[in-house]
Amino acid sequence: MTDDLRPAGTPTLEDVARAAGVSRATVSRVINGVRNVDPVIQEAVRRAVSLTGYAPNRAARSLVTRRTDAIALVVSGAGVDPQPADGRPAGDTYDPETGSSFTAQVFADPFFGRVVTGVVNYLRPRGMHPVLMFAETSRAREDVVSFLRQGSADGALVVSTHAEDPLPGMLTDAGLPAVLYARPARPVRISYVDLAHQDGARLAAEHLLARGCRRIATITGPLDVPAGQERMAGFRDTLAGRGHSYIPIAEGQFTQESGEAAMERLLVEHPDLDAVFAANDLMATGACHVLREHGKRVPEDVAVIGFDDSSAASACRPPLTTVRQPVEAMAAEMARLLIERLSKPDGAATSVIFEPSLVVRESA
Repeated sequence: MTDDLRPAGTPTLEDVARAAGVSRATVSRVINGVRNVDPVIQEAVRRAVSLTGYAPNRAARSLVTRRTDAIALVVSGAGVDPQPADGRPAGDTYDPETGSSFTAQVFADPFFGRVVTGVVNYLRPRGMHPVLMFAETSRAREDVVSFLRQGSADGALVVSTHAEDPLPGMLTDAGLPAVLYARPARPVRISYVDLAHQDGARLAAEHLLARGCRRIATITGPLDVPAGQERMAGFRDTLAGRGHSYIPIAEGQFTQESGEAAMERLLVEHPDLDAVFAANDLMATGACHVLREHGKRVPEDVAVIGFDDSSAASACRPPLTTVRQPVEAMAAEMARLLIERLSKPDGAATSVIFEPSLVVRESA
């Protein structure tokens, strides 16, 4: 960090160091997000930054570090380039089943808002900021790679919505720093954060069994996605270990509409079921809606458990019992891994797995 290009009279690193009672080098380390600085010292420096009104001179810093302090936060799918309909952005894919575009679906899912919150809360105190990008078409994916190659952002945090998404491989092939939310469906040498999905599904199964439920079904996520596969496997394996050899299954797509459709199918084929585990809260919300339409009381007639503990869980009626995925903490860890990669470009890819917990509300 240098103050050489800073206008006269504006706060400097030395001003922050004096206010915090530490060295200029320590202030620089804290502002640059260097690890292994005592948390007490970090807090003292941040208070001093606030007190003095110090702001890093980004132009000077960029000349020295060749970094922009911008991070691409990419929501990626695996669509093909469409012909845009009237009123939609060029290149934005359209799903005729849901009647909405890719970007509209992203903003409708509370999961993505939690990811943004975790990323922003981690980056902002370090003087870094995300640039939101969508990569649902081949052209959009190429644009992301080009954006990073041109140095417009220092690296990418990628949330992929499709098992066949080629973007993680494109980024690693180009030698660009990136971290992925959730384990990739196919082997890619990339760092990622993920959840112990099978453990979460086990918690749901054990809770339903403890309630005395015996005719139990599940609405899975998409089964070409590791999270969908693992949540189903953990749920079925736990029940199999308790003597339940057959569990009815209906596949969903992590949307409320797909949860409604799956619940309709289950009721037709298994009208006497007494419990449903849905692999995310939006599908569980859809299931509750359909059960009410069929005159089923939740949880008296059918207990329902979701997954994620998103805002949809508390908004559902009745409020959902759900498996909590600490999305904000996972997103923050994703950002930390990327910053670590930026400081150690030759470091090996790594993974961090978080543990789920069960949040008991009224639906089960």
